[in-house]
Amino acid sequence: MIGHDEAVVMAGVPAANMLLFHRIRFRVGDPVALVEWPSAGGPRRRTLILRDIEMDRARQHAKADAFASPRDFEPAGGLSGDRETATAQALAECLRRQSVAKVVSDRTFPAIFQHHLLAAGIAVRCEPGLFIADRRAKDDQELAAIRESQLMTERAMELACRLVARASAAADGTLRHGGEPLTSERVRGEIDAFLARQGFENPRSIVAGGPQGGDCHNDGTGPLRTEQPVIVDIFPRSKSTGYWGDSTRCVVHGAVPAEVVRMHATVVQAKAAAMAAARTGVTGEAVHAATRRVIEAAGFGMGMPPAGAPATWCGMVHGTGHGLGLEVHEPPLLDRGGPDLVTGDVVTIEPGLYSHALGGIRIEDAVAITPSGAVNLGGGLQEGLDWR
Repeated sequence: MIGHDEAVVMAGVPAANMLLFHRIRFRVGDPVALVEWPSAGGPRRRTLILRDIEMDRARQHAKADAFASPRDFEPAGGLSGDRETATAQALAECLRRQSVAKVVSDRTFPAIFQHHLLAAGIAVRCEPGLFIADRRAKDDQELAAIRESQLMTERAMELACRLVARASAAADGTLRHGGEPLTSERVRGEIDAFLARQGFENPRSIVAGGPQGGDCHNDGTGPLRTEQPVIVDIFPRSKSTGYWGDSTRCVVHGAVPAEVVRMHATVVQAKAAAMAAARTGVTGEAVHAATRRVIEAAGFGMGMPPAGAPATWCGMVHGTGHGLGLEVHEPPLLDRGGPDLVTGDVVTIEPGLYSHALGGIRIEDAVAITPSGAVNLGGGLQEGLDWR
């Protein structure tokens, strides 16, 4: 709860602090400070403090009522030559001039800003959940942006999986394309190049073949091989909107080992169960429980392998999914302790099975949560292992 005599303050670099960016919907690479003034009722008026050279753009695009530069609130001792410190000094002076004695900050509030507020005699209280629920409930514009990113992610996925499926196999079982070895690095490079041309920045994708895929977050290195599962996990960010996509599929070149077939069938079934369970008001823990029931019913493990487990041990070592939006991992979690889902949550559903002897299988889509169920934000990308 926020008291009627408390101002709400946020600060940081909106290009990096996504909670702050979501609040003002204005991306800039320098520190800013936001004040939402005390109010006995009705909406709080917002003042945004930022560099003077950003002022015109901010007036056009930022969600604020008033705009000021640090120079407008220069304290008696002058402003620091350090931009972050100067913005913190200006925030303290801005509040002092309005006789604000108490403020509430969100979980990302930088220590340098708290330091200067406390030095000015202003009490600072952190409200850990402040604006988290607002950010989780995506509006129509955000859902459209995530859908666009997800569809582009799936195009990259098709490219990568088909590249593996249509390769040739050398006598030693290694894959070749265009007369050269087909490696994890080479497939990853093709993904990067495609997404860069489409206006996306792409962190290091996972392309992990065979036993490497037995570690769910192993990026993958070296030559890919026939008759082994390859996990491909791609999660790019749109440079224009700032929203992420996230998709995982698996591909096998050549004959598929029988146990990999069984692993894959179980993961497909677990994903369907989680999708069916996900809707407004259901907890993330309940969605994960739906996954767990399928995995354990098929005889696979859940959680980390027990001490001394053989390489053939196979199980699911992570939660069912996570929030997706302005960050690739954000609240809520679909796991033990996962909270009630809200309308507008966007989450991944990504069960997986992992064996250090055989490799891994994971299938992932991004869905929007509604009262009537989970809506897939992708284009219905195939879930099979044959991408020829």
